[in-house]
Amino acid sequence: VLKTLKVFNAKATFFCIGDNIIKHPDVFNRVTKDGHAIGNHTFNHLKGWITDNESYIQNALQCQQLTKTNLFRPPYGRIKKSQIKLLKSHIPKLNIVMWDTLSGDFDLTLAPEKCYQNVINNARNGSIIVFHDSLKAYDRLKYALPLVLKYFSEKGFQFAALNES
Repeated sequence: VLKTLKVFNAKATFFCIGDNIIKHPDVFNRVTKDGHAIGNHTFNHLKGWITDNESYIQNALQCQQLTKTNLFRPPYGRIKKSQIKLLKSHIPKLNIVMWDTLSGDFDLTLAPEKCYQNVINNARNGSIIVFHDSLKAYDRLKYALPLVLKYFSEKGFQFAALNES
């Protein structure tokens, strides 16, 4: 993923799971060294809608100790209002970041071409596009990401990481 982004001079925001940062510190360090932004995606990718608030907040704060960011994306794009309020009480400048274009690369039933089409048919200037840098998504990601970057680069688009303000 990092090599592909570099080929297209693209920057991205990686919403990191804390447990993966612990397991792969070299990858995490390379992401930041390459100038990409980091976001908090909880320590264990919890399902907020079925997790009690205290456990969810502690899990997010555990990841926060590693990411030290104001960017947060709830796993599965779902979070309770009470969890937002509690998170912001611990991290006052927290920005909850969702998306407007989902590649679907996490879906094992989707063909890689469908992930590519999902993006080019729905993304526009300023879009936040979601891909997953996971083993589960890898076959679809390795196909779709370079094609998406090529398609939009040829149309004059640039790819930027989110900033924390």
